[in-house]
Amino acid sequence: MDLSAINGIGSLTAQKVYTGEINSLTGMLAEKTQDAEGTVFQSFLDTAIDNINATNAALSDAENEEIKFALGETENTHDLTIALQKASTALQYTVAVRDKLLEAYKEIMNMQI
Repeated sequence: MDLSAINGIGSLTAQKVYTGEINSLTGMLAEKTQDAEGTVFQSFLDTAIDNINATNAALSDAENEEIKFALGETENTHDLTIALQKASTALQYTVAVRDKLLEAYKEIMNMQI
């Protein structure tokens, strides 16, 4: 009795199962990578939006302190100076981040494929 044909069938089946497992693992890894990239981008976007909102809040607080001081509602120049400095620092930071992002975008667009 020739058993070589049976051994050949067994190796083909095992190879198909192994290939199927690899393909399914590759698919799962690709999905997880896409999810991770989406999560990283989403967290980066959320952080950027939070920073912009904080900058807007600091600018608004500074403007409110200026109005209070101009109307004579407060004589405390210390609060006015702190609010103005916070607004200035937040705006400088936001502009610096924007400039770096634009520089990185331009560099990526100039890359040759």
